[in-house]
Amino acid sequence: MNWTNGASGGTGGGANLLALRHHNTALVLDLLRTAGPEGISRLELAERTGLTPQAVSKITARLRQEGLAAEAGRRASTGGKPRTVLRLVPEAGYAIGVHLDRDELRTVLVDLRGTVTAERRTPLDLGAGAEAVLAVVAEETGRLTAGTAVPSLLGVGVALPGPLDHRRGVLHRVTGFPEWDGFPLRDALARRLGVPVVVDKDTNAAALGLAAGGEGGSFAYLHLGTGLGAGLVIDGTVHRGARTGAGEFGHQVVQLDGPPCGCGDRGCIEALCLAAVARGDTQEAARVLGTGAANLVGLLDIDLVLLGGRTIDAAPAPFIDGVAAVLTAQAHREGRADGTLPVRLAPGGPRGVAEGAAQLLLAPLFGRAEG
Repeated sequence: MNWTNGASGGTGGGANLLALRHHNTALVLDLLRTAGPEGISRLELAERTGLTPQAVSKITARLRQEGLAAEAGRRASTGGKPRTVLRLVPEAGYAIGVHLDRDELRTVLVDLRGTVTAERRTPLDLGAGAEAVLAVVAEETGRLTAGTAVPSLLGVGVALPGPLDHRRGVLHRVTGFPEWDGFPLRDALARRLGVPVVVDKDTNAAALGLAAGGEGGSFAYLHLGTGLGAGLVIDGTVHRGARTGAGEFGHQVVQLDGPPCGCGDRGCIEALCLAAVARGDTQEAARVLGTGAANLVGLLDIDLVLLGGRTIDAAPAPFIDGVAAVLTAQAHREGRADGTLPVRLAPGGPRGVAEGAAQLLLAPLFGRAEG
């Protein structure tokens, strides 16, 4: 079974044709995925993709041969014989998502539809050193699939605090853990596990998971846990920036003479917000978070703010209300007739980042690779 994401190398017609073939296959696979167990007919696939019925027949025949698609029965037609409908076979492939946080590791095994079929969680010290951390990741991912029939593992997606270079899988100076600066996490973990590995920031992975799950438009995912960061989705695409540094939300300075932050600066939103959380002042933490959210709204004109992370999951109402209050005040000052932006708790709960990490492998298969 070939899980490669398009053609590589060259600019000739052959490469272009291979890339086109992958694009068309991804369109069909994505429609099979969103159709669910009820399935979708070849005629509907042709109508919704703009492909010819002959092209759809060739693609679906190949997908059935590879075990990715199967018949889901027949549907009455307005004329002629009943139409055969096809469905995605979710158990034809799996991906592992890893949320590598500063103090714990959460892993999930998901099928092609993104359904979590197994989950593990264990304490972790990110400061214990690369060898110790990689050993725990290898052990936990091994336990995740032990005794489980996994016919095809696409690979492992790893999400962790940034900043980092997601293209090369190399970490930069993770706030509070400078010893990781320059570490080639992707390649080191791929050698240990023997499967493809993709690395991205925790907030980007969570944002990708939300977009792949159907959250549309332009939104910001704000994650408050052991740190504070943001994942940005602009017009349905995860925005990482030219140097993959977008979304370092927690390190915008809002108080020039403020307390020192682990990043080396002073008065960062992360430092102020975490300090308020530590002293039990949730109202102040929400106000600081709302101030950062208002800055994002003013800069990017986004449609929605989603909140997540263990601190918010533990007490979502005061954070949602506090952030919404700051955004409402901003809207009134600007005289916006449409009022304030919606603020909601991100779906997925504590495992949202890990599920998003799995989407780093799944999304390209369905033509949803962003950034």
